[in-house]
Amino acid sequence: MSFPMNPAEARVDLSAIRDNIALLKEHAPGAETMAVVKADGYGHGLVACGRAALEGGATRLGTAYIREALELRAAGITAPILSWIIPPGEPLDQAVAQDVELSAATPALVDEIARTAHRAGRTARVHLKADTGLTRGGAALDEWPALVDRAMARQAEGTVEVAGLWSHFACADIPGHPSVDAQLAVFDEALVIAEKAGAGGSHVLRHIANSAAVLTLPQARYDMIRAGIAVVGLSPVPELGDFGLRPAMTLVARTALAKRVPAGSGVSYGHLYVTDRETTLGLIPLGYADGVLRHATNRAEVLAGGRRRRIAGRVCMDQFVIDMGDDPLEEGDEVILFGDGSQGEPTAQEWADSLGTITHEIVTRIGSRVPRVYR
Repeated sequence: MSFPMNPAEARVDLSAIRDNIALLKEHAPGAETMAVVKADGYGHGLVACGRAALEGGATRLGTAYIREALELRAAGITAPILSWIIPPGEPLDQAVAQDVELSAATPALVDEIARTAHRAGRTARVHLKADTGLTRGGAALDEWPALVDRAMARQAEGTVEVAGLWSHFACADIPGHPSVDAQLAVFDEALVIAEKAGAGGSHVLRHIANSAAVLTLPQARYDMIRAGIAVVGLSPVPELGDFGLRPAMTLVARTALAKRVPAGSGVSYGHLYVTDRETTLGLIPLGYADGVLRHATNRAEVLAGGRRRRIAGRVCMDQFVIDMGDDPLEEGDEVILFGDGSQGEPTAQEWADSLGTITHEIVTRIGSRVPRVYR
C-alpha cells in the first residue's frame, strides 16, 4: 500500500543526537551522562531520542513525568531512568515495578514511595532534591536534614535506597551570574549534611549540571551531568555560540497552493500584510495548531526557492502565507522553516530570537500532526 507524502514533517537526524552526546561527555570525563528526554524528547520523539542518546554514550535517561518513563520502558529501554515531577495520584506502583528512579523533596513523598515499594516487595531508588536557590522544586536547606533523615530511616527498612542527591540551577545560562556560585555553595552544604547522615558513598550520584553548566561550569559536573536541550543540538547559552552542537531537527512543509495576486491584496486574517505589487503567494500547510507561533506573523523567515522569505500576514491555525515576488513556486515545492542552517535556512535559534523566546519553545511546540521522520 502506498501513502501520500506528508504535507509537513520534522526530520530528525539521530546521528546528530549521538554526536551531541559524545561532545557533552568530552566536557565531563568520568561523570555519568543523563540525557533528558522529557516533553517528547524536546519535540524530537521520546523513544527515538532516548535510544539515540544511549547509543551515543549516555548511561541514563531523565523524564519529567512517570508516564514518560513508562513509555520508554514499554519500548524496551532498560537503562536507568529518573522521573522528578510527582504530583498526587501518579502511578508510583508502576514506576517501582518498572525500576523507574524517583525524585523526592518531602518526607511525605519518601514515605509514600516507601509504602508503595513495601507493597510490591521491592526497593525503590530515590534521588533527594535540594532547593539551592531556584525556589521551585526541592527541599530548602532548613528542611533538608529532615528529608535526609526520613530517607535514611526508610533505607534502613529496605524499602528505599538513596541513589542520588541533586538540585537545579536558576541562571546557569547567564554567564557570570552570581547565583551560580551561591547555589553551588548551598549544594555543597547539603551534600555534607547528607553524607554525615549516611547518604554518601560512590553509589550515590551527586548532580546539578544542566546543559548550560555542562558546557560552561566545570565545577558543577560532580558525578553526573544532565543534558536536555544540548542533546538535540541547540545551544543552552546562545550568546557564547553553538559549542559544536549539531541541531537534530529540520522542519519542512510542502507548498499547498501557489497563486498570482495583484498589488494591494490583503493577505490572511486582519490584512496585516498587503502586497505592494503583483506577486506570487505560497500557502504553507502549517499553523499554530502545529506549533508555528501566531506571534511569527510578519516576523519569522523560511527558506523557499533558494531564498529566505518572511511570513506574510497572520499565522493561522493550519496555514500561513509567504510572498515569493516574481520567483517561481509550485504546489508541492518544499519550504524549510528551520534546520541546521547548512542550506541557508533559518535555525531554531533565529526563530527564537525573532519571536523573543528560547529554542526550547520552538521545538517542543511542534505538534502531533507533524510526523517525525528519522534518519
